[in-house]
Amino acid sequence: MASQKRHSRPWYEEGLRFECQRCGGCCSGPPGYVELTSEEALHMAQFLGISLGEFQERYTRTEYMPRWYLKEVPSEFGFDCIMLERDSEPPYLAGCKVHKCRPQQCRTWPFWPSNLRSASAWASHAQQCPGFNCGPLFSFSAIERLKNQSGLEDL
Repeated sequence: MASQKRHSRPWYEEGLRFECQRCGGCCSGPPGYVELTSEEALHMAQFLGISLGEFQERYTRTEYMPRWYLKEVPSEFGFDCIMLERDSEPPYLAGCKVHKCRPQQCRTWPFWPSNLRSASAWASHAQQCPGFNCGPLFSFSAIERLKNQSGLEDL
């Protein structure tokens, strides 16, 4: 009976390690999107000390309204999230200018359904992100909670 239960659990049942290395890879690369709620947008605007209207104009892609998406800006690394800040010299450490109030999608990285689909999907992303497989161990229940909070589907 215990073996049946074991087989019903995902491949990451023993947990996974992750610790951000500030490479900026999760916030840059091919074109993509970061969706945020209107409440998250308001919180970020307040954090930046600007009105919601100014935040929308400066930082969001309005062609998809009523949904909110952060803009991207071209860089030598691909397309950077508009909130990404990099050091101007190597190793180009990166960080989010609104890290304390970043959107849920960002808070749940790397525990997105697409990354957790299989051990090989995780390994593939680990080749791009140096934070995979290092740092603190996230338990199975923590991973499941973050995956479910991501608001993303396994596409």
